Parts: sequence; structure tokens; C-alpha cells
Amino acid sequence: MSQGSFKDDLVAQIPGLRAFAVSLCGSVTLADDLVQEALLRAWSNSEKFQRGTSLRAWLFTILRNVYYSQYRKRAREVQDSDGVFTRGIAVSGDQESHLDLADFRKALAKLPAKQREVLTMVGASGLSYEEAAIICGVEIGTIKSRVSRARTKLGELMGLGDRRQSASGRPSLAGSGSGAGADSAERGK
Repeated sequence: MSQGSFKDDLVAQIPGLRAFAVSLCGSVTLADDLVQEALLRAWSNSEKFQRGTSLRAWLFTILRNVYYSQYRKRAREVQDSDGVFTRGIAVSGDQESHLDLADFRKALAKLPAKQREVLTMVGASGLSYEEAAIICGVEIGTIKSRVSRARTKLGELMGLGDRRQSASGRPSLAGSGSGAGADSAERGK
């Protein structure tokens, strides 16, 4: 693979990497740093990439590893786990979608890390179960089980049940088909 082609392929993956990074760390600024570090590591180790394999899965694995390495280093830092700083952010009065998104993020943050991770990979980032299994180093059935449990728990946390619309009358985020709680009909199967 030529360096020019590899560079173009890396650049094409940036939006997906950025979305995954934001879901992991919850901060756009930190996500940008994660993506930059992951791309830097991928570029410096481009000779280790195996042709014929999924570049996307390889990059997601690098990003995930960078995140966990940084997470372990930050273990002693003060975090906003109870949401005190987050609640201080002002929201305009009639922008209910921001409230729905805030509720979704709070519910997503309450999921166990492994469930949140696979739900983000499969639901938000569009990875296949197979790609997510490769990245996480587990069997496909484990990924499917984690996604199913995550969707069920997310629906419970958001109080959705079988409802398809929020109190404002708009379809809820979890029921939009983006992955989170989107297939309650399939859960009944």
C-alpha cells in the first residue's frame, strides 16, 4: 500500500474515529486529542498494517487502546462523575432536543463500560458485529449479547419501554434506529 493511498484511507476514517472517541471520553476536545494520537500511532506503524484486513477495525483498536492507556494515567484526576459541572451548562428554553440528548448521554453513561463500548461501535459508529468482535477480542455472540443487554438497559434508563416518542411528541433518540434501543420488536423474538 503506497503512503499516499494509506494517508487517504486514514483521512477517510477520521469522522468515524472522532465519533467513537467522543462516545468513549464524552468530550469533543479530548476526543480530538485521542483521534490525533491514534492517527499518529497508525501512521508511524503503517508497515504493521496487514493488507486485506479492515483498516477501520485496526484504527478503532488503536484508538480504543490509546483511550484506555490515557484513562489509566488519569485515574487520579478529579472527574465530573456526579455531573455537577455538567448541570451548570445553560440550555435555551425551547430546545428540547438538547434535553433529550442530555438524557440519552446520562443514560448511556450509566451503562457498564463494555456494553456502552459495543453499543457505540455497532449502533453509532456503524461497525458490524464481526468488526466489533475483532476490536474487542471476543466472540461475535458476546458482542450481540452485550448490544442486546445495552439496548434493553438504555431503554429502561430512559423510561422508554414500548414508547416510540418522547414527551414532546418527537421520536426519541433511542428509538430513532441509530442503534440504541431501536429494535424492541426484535427483542420480542
